[in-house]
Amino acid sequence: MSSTAPSATAVRHTAVAAPLVNRAGRRPIVAIDGPAGAGKSTVAGHLAKHFGLLNLETGAMYRAFALKAIAAGVALEDVPALVALSTTTTIDIEPGQAGNRVFLDGTEITGKLREAGVTDGASRVSVHPPIRAWMVRLQQQLGEKGGIVMEGRDIGTVVFPNADVKIFLDADSEIRGLRRFDQIGGPSAKPPVQPEEIIRDIRARDERDRNRAESPLKAADDAVVLDSTHMTLAQVLSRAEEIVLSSLSA
Repeated sequence: MSSTAPSATAVRHTAVAAPLVNRAGRRPIVAIDGPAGAGKSTVAGHLAKHFGLLNLETGAMYRAFALKAIAAGVALEDVPALVALSTTTTIDIEPGQAGNRVFLDGTEITGKLREAGVTDGASRVSVHPPIRAWMVRLQQQLGEKGGIVMEGRDIGTVVFPNADVKIFLDADSEIRGLRRFDQIGGPSAKPPVQPEEIIRDIRARDERDRNRAESPLKAADDAVVLDSTHMTLAQVLSRAEEIVLSSLSA
């Protein structure tokens, strides 16, 4: 890892009323982990709004960095070049009414973060230990005061192993692929893409995420597993709310 520290990620947010607290009276940390396409962003955004917490979407951080690497022509397997790129990277996350707005080096890139190439790129850069270590440090700094919902793939196991609430959100890979297909526009997606391609990419990403050397994807021992394969969105959100409340009262 380069000795030159990458620029810090900033989060701008406004105060919320009636804050949720844990039994010690502190603002809680809610960790949501799970594979690609499981709906982590949707659940995290809902819980943040419902309970008055700040939503820190860590996947957006990786996607933003991958977008920069792709635009700069940096090979996603070139670790020294990626580390060097990270030293000049600033990522800002600004909560908005419709969800987080993400800025890369001062330019909003929110609409570009769900493109297929960027999503795949995020998985590829995240397997590199120096990049992952950089991101973990940033995430810990951002969430150390609590009052947050943070979603990713190693939040409950590595970033915040002592989180007050841990949810592992999962679903069958085919279901996740079809949901992602709909998310990017379905048959009208630009550029055109077939659902089979998305499902194949989801499964390839699962393989990388679950078998990487640094912080592999897995449920924390004390996480509540929420399998949404046969659930409606309303059912998933309701169950997630129940998990938060029961975890904080335990």
